Amino acid sequence: MTTSATITLPTGQTLKIPTGLFIDNKFVPAAKGGTFDTINPSTEEVICCVAEATAEDIDLAVSSSRRAFTTTWGQNVLGTERARLINKLADLMERDQQMLAELEAYDNGKPVRIARDGDIADSIACLRYYAGWADKLTGQTISSTGPTKFNFTREEPIGVCGQIIPWNYPIMMWAWKTGPALATGCTVVMKPSELTPLTALKLCELVQEAGFPAGVLNCVPGLGPVGGAALASHPDVNKIAFTGSTETGRKIMEASAKSNLKKVSLELGGKSPSLVFESADLEKAAAWALMGATYNSGQDCTCGSRVYVQSSVYDKFLSIMKVKVEEYHIGDGFDSKSSAGPLISKAQFDKVNAYIQSGIDEGATPFIYSPKTERRGYFVEPVVFSDVKSDMKIVQEEIFGPVLSVGRFETEAEAIALANDSKYGLGAAVYSSDGGQCIRVSSSIAAGTVWINQYGLLSNQAPFGGYKMSGIGRELGSYALAEYTAVKSVLWNVGDEPYWPL
Repeated sequence: MTTSATITLPTGQTLKIPTGLFIDNKFVPAAKGGTFDTINPSTEEVICCVAEATAEDIDLAVSSSRRAFTTTWGQNVLGTERARLINKLADLMERDQQMLAELEAYDNGKPVRIARDGDIADSIACLRYYAGWADKLTGQTISSTGPTKFNFTREEPIGVCGQIIPWNYPIMMWAWKTGPALATGCTVVMKPSELTPLTALKLCELVQEAGFPAGVLNCVPGLGPVGGAALASHPDVNKIAFTGSTETGRKIMEASAKSNLKKVSLELGGKSPSLVFESADLEKAAAWALMGATYNSGQDCTCGSRVYVQSSVYDKFLSIMKVKVEEYHIGDGFDSKSSAGPLISKAQFDKVNAYIQSGIDEGATPFIYSPKTERRGYFVEPVVFSDVKSDMKIVQEEIFGPVLSVGRFETEAEAIALANDSKYGLGAAVYSSDGGQCIRVSSSIAAGTVWINQYGLLSNQAPFGGYKMSGIGRELGSYALAEYTAVKSVLWNVGDEPYWPL
């Protein structure tokens, strides 16, 4: 099998891309020679075929990362050198930002401008943020053990890290996971989604160009139940970081427990609520709520798919929302007017449409709804349901599409109860001009991130993660560093005390 392909983007530009596995700084065929197709969701056409990793390839990648960790990376490399290489990688991504955005749009479907100015710009900033941490990891000295005892701690890299990333933000999830792992001195075996492997492989070329030692970052695209499962259960992997469904997160925790009790961090599903109080600026609240529910075509774990509006302003809010939806444009990622692109796959397209039908069947009012057409590509226009009830599937289950349910509440206490009526707890939003109310309500919602009078904006400096079944651990900020380090306590006897006990 060849390990590269030449593709022609909708712009007419031809681009040579790697399609092999990236192991030991080389692109290689899969051990068993298997491949899979990656599809353009805007056209339903095959882009190219990519090497499919199996357990044998995972073994090779893990062995490569283990060698690098013990010889050319880990604690053998100063933090300043790790920082230099990570910053160099960020510089190369910035140089190739437009190309990466177009490749992301081609493989994932999202608009080029959003990929370029949002996902990739944020990813570059994320790498630079963690490069800044690489030489600043410190332990503690503990003086309470007595004058002849010296006790100190070290924060050491945990080792080989398996990283399993999703298809909705391929480059951004790559950066969120590689940034803190590489900064702390860990090595990485990256398993991108089989639906969007191309930008992860293209980034490996930049890893080569930046000068990272062989094995520091390996990339093994393949099917989740095969390659992902092998990585999660591998006895020489020290940590797994996973972003994806709660169902798969359970399997990864089980695989960790049954293998070597590797450390696990999970960023999982969500069913995020937004609470709109009567004091809110309804124009802004409607705009943010629409963005929160339809950004990335609703394919977002923090998708604000449940909106609850105080009854006194409910009808006015819906009328504003209708106008804003009419200004929204779902289209091809290479169309500069597109607000969002298609869903990622035929399976996701069918799933989302089944949820829409379930909302209709269970009695919700399709306040805004454009039935599916014969248009080529996996496009779904935004749907807004009103008059929803808490036990409806569209209210309780994660849809991962641009489907928004709008319900009512009377009191603040009722709004909080509705917000917390979910097994998930990833994100939430509060819209109010009452500062005291904003503090009370945000403190009462069981969610890892609460936005006030905005939605969805994240910072590389601020931690991100979930409560309840939305996961464990945190990404971003200084909190993410703890996910990739092990704390060692060193107790040193510097005196002449006899052995104890005598």
